[in-house]
Amino acid sequence: MVWTVTEELLELNQRVVARLKMLESMQAHMEMMRFTPGQRVSFAYQGGRLLGTVVKYNRKTVTVITDNGRSWNVPPHLLSPVKDAGSVQPQQPVADKKRLK
Repeated sequence: MVWTVTEELLELNQRVVARLKMLESMQAHMEMMRFTPGQRVSFAYQGGRLLGTVVKYNRKTVTVITDNGRSWNVPPHLLSPVKDAGSVQPQQPVADKKRLK
């Protein structure tokens, strides 16, 4: 089969697009793995932040149920983990060894 330059460029373009889609998918997957179902997260919405819980992974997004019960499909790079303030133990001041003598 004789290929023209145009056909070769179209074939190359299709391969490049397929590769870029695969790399994008891998990046989204890696970002999703930072979160686990049940984990508390937050994301920006209309100048504020919404809090919610990760419930499942989708192809390119993570499903989050916010505290008001609404379901959101959020790209993982827009999510931030929320630290549970109730599990943080107050730190005791460490006594200076020189004072103990």
